[in-house]
Amino acid sequence: EEGYLCPFIHLQEKKKQAREMQKALEEKEEDFKERMKDISCRWRDLHAKEAELKIYMKKSERILKESDKMLIQALDKASKEKTMQKEAELWRAKKELEALRNKHQRLFNRVQRYSTFNRYLEDVVKISQFEEIQGVIWHYKTLERMRKDLLQRQQGHKEMSEQTRVLLGQYTAGKEAEILQYEDELLELQLRFDQAQKDVLLWETCWANIQDTTAKKTQKVGAIKMAILNLFQ
Repeated sequence: EEGYLCPFIHLQEKKKQAREMQKALEEKEEDFKERMKDISCRWRDLHAKEAELKIYMKKSERILKESDKMLIQALDKASKEKTMQKEAELWRAKKELEALRNKHQRLFNRVQRYSTFNRYLEDVVKISQFEEIQGVIWHYKTLERMRKDLLQRQQGHKEMSEQTRVLLGQYTAGKEAEILQYEDELLELQLRFDQAQKDVLLWETCWANIQDTTAKKTQKVGAIKMAILNLFQ
């Protein structure tokens, strides 16, 4: 019986070990499935990121191409603008040079005129009381200053005369207005006086008529009284 139980126990242990191994295998398989599932998710994410990266790379490549194109255009534009700026600066330099030449010519002509004037002043010094040209110039400046003062005084007198004329005109206009007002008042008084004379003449005529009528009535009354007295006598 012991010989029979030993194989049975050994078999049970083997079965137990087999079940444990099966369970461990199933657990490992489940863990493997979970890991494979996680790897699949990561793989899909990786593919998605790879697709996004490809799109980003294409977009970046397009942006780089556009940037290169814009850079080339900007450089070309800058080169053209620089060329135009150089041409403008060259044109301005030519104009400034032309202006300087004209100014130099004007100064040269002025120097020539002053040279003639200087020789003229030297001749003036020789025949005048002045000992040097500077004295002639100072005397000329003094005369010029006196002339300006005289002109300024004349202008002041002219302005005062003009102001006096304006005030006189205003005063005359005011007096003429007063005279016209007095003439209008005098005319009105004359008209009123003439009307008063007409009224007096009219009232005198009326008074004379009244007196004449009264005298006639008095005469009639007297005649009536005399007739009455004669009747009673």
